[in-house]
Amino acid sequence: MTVTTALDLRGTPCPLNFIRARLALEKLPPGACLQIDLDQGEPQETVADGLRFEGHAVELVEPSPFGDGAGVRLLVRRDGT
Repeated sequence: MTVTTALDLRGTPCPLNFIRARLALEKLPPGACLQIDLDQGEPQETVADGLRFEGHAVELVEPSPFGDGAGVRLLVRRDGT
């Protein structure tokens, strides 16, 4: 996926991180890709599951680009509808 824009939500609590990710996606055209950096664990699960439920394609970047095991990177392609 070619990233259109990036959003760093590390340290942002749930559900605020999901809301910010959703608002950022709404600003992008259908098919665009948003890179989201998150804390590992509940934030990762909440945001990824919520965006998938809304119909967006979500990929986890492995291994973590941060090297500390605390953060994850998601690539999200905005749904075309």
